[in-house]
Amino acid sequence: MERALVIDSGKCTGCEQCEVACSTVHEGVSNPAHSRIKVFNFHDEGRFVPYTCTQCDEAWCMQSCPVDAITLADGGAKVVSDSQCVGCKVCTIACPFGTINYNASTGKVIKCDLCDGDPACAKACPTGAIVFTDAEATGYEKMKSWAKATDAGSQATA
Repeated sequence: MERALVIDSGKCTGCEQCEVACSTVHEGVSNPAHSRIKVFNFHDEGRFVPYTCTQCDEAWCMQSCPVDAITLADGGAKVVSDSQCVGCKVCTIACPFGTINYNASTGKVIKCDLCDGDPACAKACPTGAIVFTDAEATGYEKMKSWAKATDAGSQATA
């Protein structure tokens, strides 16, 4: 069964524990700047939105890599091979979501690899804003059910 990260920004408090956990696991430092997941702060709205690679089916990053350094791992993660990556950054341009980043200290790109099926960000999130679940639960039916619930709530207050 394929699994995916599901992010509910409505539950995010901006604590950045996901970023700290990610940077610790992948870079050996407790530094959100080195994380593969980021929490965007919408100051004016008082909201926080975590975002990371969605491991999309289209995988423009993988398709664009001229040296085939990005491959599909068991479980659906698109993983960058450091030994193959030449740091050309073509994948960072190809990703429409901006979730692949260039690491200047290594000269390679970094992206979420789902921590080999045990994402540190999801384990560290104290509010349940990030969960690792069955990939089928992240698709159209979930969006449709949310839309219906949202519509029903807005009609009740209208």
